[in-house]
Amino acid sequence: MGTNQVSNTSITTPSTTTARHTRPGAQLALAAVGFGVNFWAWALLSPLGKSYGAQLHLTSFQVSFLVAIPVVVGSLGRVLVGSMTDRIGARIMFPLVSALTIIPVLFIGLVAHSYLMLELGGFVLGLGGTAFAVGVPHVNQWFAPERRGTALGIFGLGMGGTAISAFTTVRIRDAWGDDAPFILVSVVLAVYAVVAWLLLREAPGTQHAPAGGLWARTWSTFKMPVTLQLSWLYAIGFGGFVAFSVYLPTFLANAYGLTQNDAALRTAGFVVLAVLMRPVGGTLSDRVGGIKVSVVAFSVVTVLAAVVAFQPPLMPVGTIAFLGLAAALGASSGATFALVAPAAPADKVGAVTGIVGAAGGLGGFIPPLILGAVYQAHGTYGLGFALLAATALLTLLFTLGPVRRSASRA
Repeated sequence: MGTNQVSNTSITTPSTTTARHTRPGAQLALAAVGFGVNFWAWALLSPLGKSYGAQLHLTSFQVSFLVAIPVVVGSLGRVLVGSMTDRIGARIMFPLVSALTIIPVLFIGLVAHSYLMLELGGFVLGLGGTAFAVGVPHVNQWFAPERRGTALGIFGLGMGGTAISAFTTVRIRDAWGDDAPFILVSVVLAVYAVVAWLLLREAPGTQHAPAGGLWARTWSTFKMPVTLQLSWLYAIGFGGFVAFSVYLPTFLANAYGLTQNDAALRTAGFVVLAVLMRPVGGTLSDRVGGIKVSVVAFSVVTVLAAVVAFQPPLMPVGTIAFLGLAAALGASSGATFALVAPAAPADKVGAVTGIVGAAGGLGGFIPPLILGAVYQAHGTYGLGFALLAATALLTLLFTLGPVRRSASRA
């Protein structure tokens, strides 16, 4: 599973190397933009969670569930979307996913005015989160194995879509009305769907998975050791990022009394740092190995989550701790997918990506619910962050043990 192992993992053959590199940068940029645009849509509910809670008289747990539901649906949907991308390619799947995501965005913005309707809209909005499982196999096709960690890290900058949502959603709503953020995002999604249809191309030599046996192929992919091991790493690394990106506004408002706009801006800073660290994690993995990067990242998460558990003053200790968590979680996410491409069979990269990506999203679904329930029961978040510290420590030991042993055998 080490990043230097390349046998039987490259989708293209040596004879196609020159053709493959004719426009990989443009394809990477298109994929990253598509990832970002769909993640912008996927994260629309998070900055508005506290407002919805006040308007609809929701409990802390109900708000947590509202902002988390797109995460779990988008995560589970990645399994199917990743397998479909293996079969028919990103040139079809990227425009399709982007166009279909317009439906729940407009439904939430223009139609949903009750808690149940928001939940229904959030459920379908999860479709935007599946774009990740389209982009990874597409980027993987266009780059040689020794460059994939860096390329996938750059693709991961699309996580910044959640930062765009955190920075802009409340401001756009306050300036132009409740519907404005949703209408704007719908227009952006439509424009991207058209551009992707016109400009996305499959890499020369790409071989799509044979038709038929979708669920059998998915099950066989799920049983692979590499899939299960990297799913755990991504559930904690990327899942931690997702959990903070969707719940940090609520946490900062409840724990430190910040205004909704101030909390959203600080969350955006957290997201931006995590996003920027993802390509750093990928690049470092290309150079020193994904295992080493993961070990360092989870060590940092363990320590800083323990610090936050004591709910220190926001300035400066709390801010430093949260920014450190952002950097470590972002780097770990880049490291995990630097390990996916060389370890997965060429015709199952999308399927492995889908399952590992689903695990990451599910990892982001559970912590907001735990934090909301803990706060509702005890009026403090300390226990929730203590659990995060313990989980990160277990993941560190798991990386040093089974994951490292698998990497040495790859």
